[in-house]
Amino acid sequence: MSSSPDRSVRIEIRVELKPGVMDAEAESVEKSLRLLGLSSVPKVSMARIYDLEFHDVSPVEARRLADEAVERLLANPVIHRVTVRPVPT
Repeated sequence: MSSSPDRSVRIEIRVELKPGVMDAEAESVEKSLRLLGLSSVPKVSMARIYDLEFHDVSPVEARRLADEAVERLLANPVIHRVTVRPVPT
């Protein structure tokens, strides 16, 4: 019996707040930048990036699993916007 080579698929998930949702952490960074004299940065936004690596699944199945992770754990559709994309391995 021959073993098949390890096949991995990476998926990047970017989770950020929707426009209009208060982003206290970004506001704090904006204020701190101004206090440091960096007033040319008028807007800061925060995002979380999850890099999921799947083994021995097809790219289609990896995308399905990533979407399931988003729906069940990683984001709240009421306040978050999400981008899911494959990453070259």
